[in-house]
Amino acid sequence: MSNLGAHGNQTVDIGRMLDDGVFSGFQKLVVCLAALSIVMDGFDGQLIGFAIPSLIKEWGITRNAFAPAVAAGLVGMGIGSAFAGLFADRFGRRMAIIGSVFVFGVATSLIAFSPDVTTIAILRFCAGLGIGGALPSSTTMTAEFSPARRRTLTVTATIVCVPLGGMLAGLFANAVLPHYGWRGLFLIGGLLPVAFSVLLWFVIPESPRYLARHPHRWDELRRLLQRMSRPVSADTGFADAREQAIETRAGFGALFASGQARDTMALWVAFFMNLLAVYSAFSWLPTMLAGEGLSPSVAGAGLTAYNFGGVFGALLCALFITRFGSRLPMLLCCLAATASALFLRSLDVASQTTLLVVGIGLHGLFVNAVQSTMYALCAYIYPTQVRATGTAAALAFGRLGAILSAFAGALVITQGGAAGYLAMLGGAMLMVFVALLVVRKHIPRVNAGAAEILKKEPHA
Repeated sequence: MSNLGAHGNQTVDIGRMLDDGVFSGFQKLVVCLAALSIVMDGFDGQLIGFAIPSLIKEWGITRNAFAPAVAAGLVGMGIGSAFAGLFADRFGRRMAIIGSVFVFGVATSLIAFSPDVTTIAILRFCAGLGIGGALPSSTTMTAEFSPARRRTLTVTATIVCVPLGGMLAGLFANAVLPHYGWRGLFLIGGLLPVAFSVLLWFVIPESPRYLARHPHRWDELRRLLQRMSRPVSADTGFADAREQAIETRAGFGALFASGQARDTMALWVAFFMNLLAVYSAFSWLPTMLAGEGLSPSVAGAGLTAYNFGGVFGALLCALFITRFGSRLPMLLCCLAATASALFLRSLDVASQTTLLVVGIGLHGLFVNAVQSTMYALCAYIYPTQVRATGTAAALAFGRLGAILSAFAGALVITQGGAAGYLAMLGGAMLMVFVALLVVRKHIPRVNAGAAEILKKEPHA
């Protein structure tokens, strides 16, 4: 784990210390804080889906008129995803997380004072910058505070907080909308992450693997390791031999280095189609159900069930990945998501309400299982120096699919109703299956050995 440097000082391999060591209480606290950031992310990101039916009714506008406002938020998410990764790799994960949570909290709260759809679109764009930035930054922080044997589960548990936040948003909307309307929904929902960002400022530390790459911050790293139950001497130096040995290029170009291009492109397609399906549900599922004549409470229950299923699906898929590796569980979930969408398409939406809500929950289970575990796949494929950039780039490309969902969802619901909408969801997940089938470097099962799990060299 350590050796003597040129001047006799001890050098610690930070990678081995973290990957093979204990999972201390302080590390678990950091992972929980990163996860709570994503809860706030999913909470604020999905408030718009619950508010749209009320806004359409109050302002007398159509679904299509609201599509640009939905798209503006998703464009912001795409830009935020791309730039947050570069920011986190250059300036640190800590400020990327804090800044992202603060930005989307302030912008969401200001939506409460919007006089028209254009203002909502502008503020949703600003909120999207923060919402998009929080995901790659928080998952990178989680990956770099977790030992290798726990990494898939902790990263997935962090990402599963997106549907968990959406589920809480549904419960929150049911309690707030009848009494305070959509303005109260956004005001209170935005102030919560603002308060949380202040807490993060005082509590969350910088990533030890990021600090190890910056010698002028080694004193800070030594103090952090002390809090992580890994004390080192004052003259200790740091290296990350396993990952530095394979890093030939920094920045965006490294995503297409020898052996990486195929997996990078396949991941981008998988993220694109998966987020097309996910955000079609987040943004339009309550609107689609309301358009089929269901009550607002049942329409909201559909999205809540979707998120509820997603929480369990992501955690179950992570456990299966630990035992079987990522390829088989992720591919089976894609096929099950497609099959469940086709099953929902066969139901009579108006008369089979209970079965419909249960089916939506199952569909959400499989879709979110894939969506959440793809971040763990990114954390495995890309090394430390470009991990945030690689995750952010895949997510940014995926946001294009989310942006497409803003217009495609409104159009398909208007033209094809529930049947067309559900067919779109099923077709998107079938394309995710094809993309993940192409990915070559899947996560191996844990009992394949820690050395294999941490191996990052591109295959020849």
